[in-house]
Amino acid sequence: MKPNEDPLRDLSEIRSMMERSSRFISLSGLSGIFAGTFALIGAALAANYLNLDWDLSAHFAVRRNPDQLQFLILDGLAVLVLSLTTGVYFTTRSARRKGLRVWDATSQRLLINLAIPLVSGGLFCLLLIHHAPQLVASATLLFYGLALLNGSKYTLHDVRYLGVSEIALGLIGGYFASSMVSLLIWALGFGVLHIVYGSVMYRKYEV
Repeated sequence: MKPNEDPLRDLSEIRSMMERSSRFISLSGLSGIFAGTFALIGAALAANYLNLDWDLSAHFAVRRNPDQLQFLILDGLAVLVLSLTTGVYFTTRSARRKGLRVWDATSQRLLINLAIPLVSGGLFCLLLIHHAPQLVASATLLFYGLALLNGSKYTLHDVRYLGVSEIALGLIGGYFASSMVSLLIWALGFGVLHIVYGSVMYRKYEV
């Protein structure tokens, strides 16, 4: 049996080496869980500030209320900064545990492919703030999903499914712009989906 086992083990090791060289596999599921938690907290704070009382028929017009718009921008930035901070921490920790480098050619390609849709989406959202702020929530979901889809070829395949889900929610959220439903959809995309995705990834690759 030994002569048959050695080639199989060698093939498995070769496949593992090729996977590591072509894909960034150090993404941590814990970063998704924390990002989702921060998003849900941010959505709850936004709903409370806007006095929506979780009424699905409630509407808000941030274009006519600069204070509301300012709060929503700061709320979103806080969620983004906290998510990025925990994401970098847990990803770095995961890479060290696997004996992998965090910054290499693969991670650079991943970052570039993520950054193009994200930066474009961020600039587009700045335009929306002045012309159609009610669409900002759905636009963030849409461009974030496009970024995940674009970068998925350089990391875990599971990221692709999260990206497609975010795109779908972004399109649906655009239909319910300026209503409590759009905020709930945003919370579902950035909050619930991240927690579910992070939990699955953690059990699948880190436990």
